[in-house]
Formats: sequence, structure tokens, C-alpha cells
Amino acid sequence: MLLGEYNHSIDDKSRLIIPSKFRDDLGSIFIVTKGLDNCLFIYSISEWQTFEAKLKSLPLTNQNARVFTRFFAAGATECQLDKQGRIVLPAHLRQYAGLTKDTVIIGAITRAEIWDKEKWTNYTSEDNISVEEVASQMSDLGI
Repeated sequence: MLLGEYNHSIDDKSRLIIPSKFRDDLGSIFIVTKGLDNCLFIYSISEWQTFEAKLKSLPLTNQNARVFTRFFAAGATECQLDKQGRIVLPAHLRQYAGLTKDTVIIGAITRAEIWDKEKWTNYTSEDNISVEEVASQMSDLGI
């Protein structure tokens, strides 16, 4: 299970350390893709296969389904950890998420997310998001 929040920096060679606590769950090879909210999503191969199966089941005749599938599939890349636990983030993914140097890598149960540190700070500020308001609407989703 992927949990927690970790601060890491992208080096001059576009390498980013993946938190050691995430490496067992993600494995040495995993998928990084564009995520929602202008962050990057990281999926283990097995979680990606589960997500991919859901994408495959969407009707090709539905325009929103095609857009949704293209968004995740076209942005996806397979990454492999080096001996120091780093990956190289491709330019198109760094650009999409606005990643330059300082990042926050968070666990989101079945996936990890990579955020630009400033964007994460703004996103999680009390001025931007009210967890209490969101929680009150979660009953509609069965929580």
C-alpha cells in the first residue's frame, strides 16, 4: 500500500529518487503517466494492468471514453529504477506537471503521485480545499 508524503528533488539529468518505502509496492519497473490535477501518476505493473483493463472496457464509440483513454495511454511511459532508486522523468511528463526541481511524492493507496512542491502546497492549503466539505460528499460514494 502506498502511503505518505516525501520531498525529493529532480537532478540536472532529470532523475528523481523514488521513496524507498514505495519501491517494494511499485517494483523495479513501473508506469508513470499524466495524472489528474496536473500531477503524475505512478502505477505498479499489476495496478496499471488493472487500470488498463478498465480503459479497454470503455466503448470506442464514446468520445469521452476515447479522450480519457488517450490522456492516460499517450502520456504513459515505463520507468526502471537505477541502483540508487532513481528514475529518469521524460521531458513531456516534467512539462505537463510543471516539474523543475523540488517535488513531493505522495502515496494514494493504489498509486503514487508526483507533484511540483509549490503546486502541492497550494493544492493542500486550507484556502483551496476543505476536507470536511469533501468528506460530507463521500457518503454518495459509499464512504
